[in-house]
Amino acid sequence: MDSKIGVDERVADLLRRLTLEEKFSLCAGKGLWSTKPVKRLGIKSLRMTDGPHGVSALGSFFKKCTYFPTSICRAATWNLELSKRFGAALAEEARSIGCNVVLAPGVNIVRTPLCGRTFEYQTEDPYLNSKMTVAVVSGIQSKMVAACVKHFACNNQETNRRKVSAEVGERALMEIYLPAFEAAVKEADAWSVMASYNKVNGTYSCENRNLLVERLREEWGFRGFVVSDWYAASSTSGTEGCVNGGLSLEMPGKGKRYKAKALRRAFEEGRFSEDALDRNLAGLLRAMFLVGMFDDERDLPKGSRNTPEHRSLAREIAEEGIVLLKNEGESLPLKEGVKRVAALGPNADKKTGFGGGSSMVRPLYEITPLRGLEERCRGKATIVREPKDADAAIVFAGFAHSLLKGTDYEGKDRRGLDLPEEQIDLIQETAEANPRTIVVLVNGGPIAMDAWIGKVPAVVEAWYAGLEAGRAIASILFGDVNPSGKLPLTFPKKLSDSPAHASERTFPGGEKVYYDEGVFVGYRHFDAWGIEPLFPFGHGLSYTQFLYENLGIKGGKVSGENTFEVSLEVTNVGGRPGSEVVQLYVQDVEASVERPPKELKGFEKVRLEPRQKEKVAFTLGRRDLSFWDERANRWIAEEGTFRILVGSSSRDIRLMGELEYRG
Repeated sequence: MDSKIGVDERVADLLRRLTLEEKFSLCAGKGLWSTKPVKRLGIKSLRMTDGPHGVSALGSFFKKCTYFPTSICRAATWNLELSKRFGAALAEEARSIGCNVVLAPGVNIVRTPLCGRTFEYQTEDPYLNSKMTVAVVSGIQSKMVAACVKHFACNNQETNRRKVSAEVGERALMEIYLPAFEAAVKEADAWSVMASYNKVNGTYSCENRNLLVERLREEWGFRGFVVSDWYAASSTSGTEGCVNGGLSLEMPGKGKRYKAKALRRAFEEGRFSEDALDRNLAGLLRAMFLVGMFDDERDLPKGSRNTPEHRSLAREIAEEGIVLLKNEGESLPLKEGVKRVAALGPNADKKTGFGGGSSMVRPLYEITPLRGLEERCRGKATIVREPKDADAAIVFAGFAHSLLKGTDYEGKDRRGLDLPEEQIDLIQETAEANPRTIVVLVNGGPIAMDAWIGKVPAVVEAWYAGLEAGRAIASILFGDVNPSGKLPLTFPKKLSDSPAHASERTFPGGEKVYYDEGVFVGYRHFDAWGIEPLFPFGHGLSYTQFLYENLGIKGGKVSGENTFEVSLEVTNVGGRPGSEVVQLYVQDVEASVERPPKELKGFEKVRLEPRQKEKVAFTLGRRDLSFWDERANRWIAEEGTFRILVGSSSRDIRLMGELEYRG
C-alpha cells in the first residue's frame, strides 16, 4: 500500500500475499465489465468500458458521454497531437463513470474494404497505424487509465470471426499486422492488450503462446495484462491452454476456462504451474497500481465528460478528418452568394452515435448534417428540397451504421462496395437536375463510385464524425475550415482490385482464411500491380495549393545504424491558410525479395498561411530501409540504392532523391 516504492516491488509483494484461491478469483470477471475484488488485501474491482471513439453506452450503463469521431476519421487527420489529446479526453470520460480501463484503441489493419469494423480501426498502413496508436495510448494513460490495445491479432474481418484461422506468413505478421501492437508496448508501455476471437495460424489468440508470451512478453517486454475479447476464451482447448498461453483475464462474468473449479483441477493435475499463473497476474496487478486503485483517490486525476473542451475537440478532429475527394471547377467551397441550397439523401438528418455494436455511444446531443447546414445558412441562405431550384445541391449518402439495419457495424462485414441502389439513383437524378451537385458521404470505409462520380463535380468523405459532425461538415462546405484530411486507406474502383478479394480462399475463407497477398496490403498491392485506385492512400484535396521544392538528403551514403536526414521546403502558394500532410515513402530499388514499390516511413502535418514557406525534415535509419527476412528471422537492410519519394499522397509524388546504403 506504500505508493512511495516502485510499482514492480509492490506487485511482487502483493503476489506473495495472495493465496492460490485468491489468484484463481482474479483470473475471471465478476460481471460484464469488472473483475472480482479481494477484500482481505484491499484489492478493488477493476472496471472496464468499450471506447474506441467515446465511452460505450454498454460499458457506461447507458450514461451520456461525448461521441468523438470514429477512429477512421481521426486517422484521416494524420495529426498525432490531436490523437493524443483525444486519448486524454477519452480517459477523462472513463474516469467520470468510475472506469479504470478503456478497451481502445482498435488497431487492426484494414485488410479488406468490406470489414464491418473499419470505422473502428485506423488504416491499412503499419507505419501510420503505429504512430496513431502510440499517440492514443499515451494520451489515455497520461490520465492514469489503462489503454487496452485490440484485437491481438489478425482480427481483420467480422465474417466467422469466432472460429476462422488467419493463415498468415511471418513476414506479413512482422511488417503489416503486428507493428502497431509492438509500438504500443515498446513506445507507449501499453498496460493492457485484448486477445481476439479468431485463430492465428491454427491456434486461438487467447491461448496462443507464440503471440501472448513469446512475442508480447519475451520479445517486446510487455508488462501489462492480456484480457480476452468477451467470451473469446470459451472457444479455446482448455484452462491450461489459456494459462500457459499467456491469458491474464477471461471476460466477462465467471468465465468458462477460468472458473475457480476448472483452475483448481488443472493446477492439481499439474497442467500449469503457479509461476505461469503469477506471470499472467503480475500484469493485471501492475495495471491496478498504475491506475491508482491502491492510492488516495484525492491524488488521482479528475474525471469529466460532456465538457465544452471535449465537444470542441470532437469538432476539431472532425474538421481535420473530413477528406475532400474531388473538387472540379472549384465547386467548393460554397460562396456566400449562394442563396438556395438543396439538402437531400438518407443521411442528411440521420444520427450515427448509437450504432455500430459494442462501440456505440449515447451522446448528450448529435448535430446531423442537415442541422449543421441549417445553422450555417440561417439568415444567409434557404434550405430547399428541389435540386433544380437550388444554387447548389448536396446529397448526403452513405450507410446506416446501425446494429439492426446497417452496414458498418460489429459482427458482420459489408456485402459490397456500392451504395444502395436508391442512393445511386438519387445522386444521378440530382446531378441531372443541378450540375452543381455535391455528394457528402457518411460511412465507415471505402465506397465504389463508378456509377455516379463522373456526373458530380465534388465529393466529400465525412465518415462518422461524432456529435459535432453536422457543424464540421458545414464548416468545410462553406470554407470556414480548409479541408486537410487525407485518406488513411485506399478506395478501390471495384472490389476485385483489392488484394484480399482474389478468391474465396483469401476472403471470406471457411475454417481458414489465407493471407496470400503477404505484405502487399492496401496501396502496396495497387502500386505493385499497377492498378489505378479510385482514390489512393494519402489522398485529400485543399482549397489552397502547396509547392514542394528543394529536397535534400544529408548523409546520402550511410551504413550500419547511422541515420540520415531528408528535408524539403513546402510553400502555400494559394490564397487561403491551409494544412498539408507531407508524406515520405521509401523504395528499395533492387532487393533479393519482392518488396512494395513504396512504403510510408514518415509524415508531418504543417499549417501555412498564404505565401508562407516552411522547412520539413525527417530522420530515418536502417530499420526504415529494412524488410523481415524469414530465413534469417530478423530485419535486414540490404546494400544498394534506395529512392526517397516525397509527396501529397502515395500517387502524388512531388520530389524524388536517392541514397546509398552500404550495409
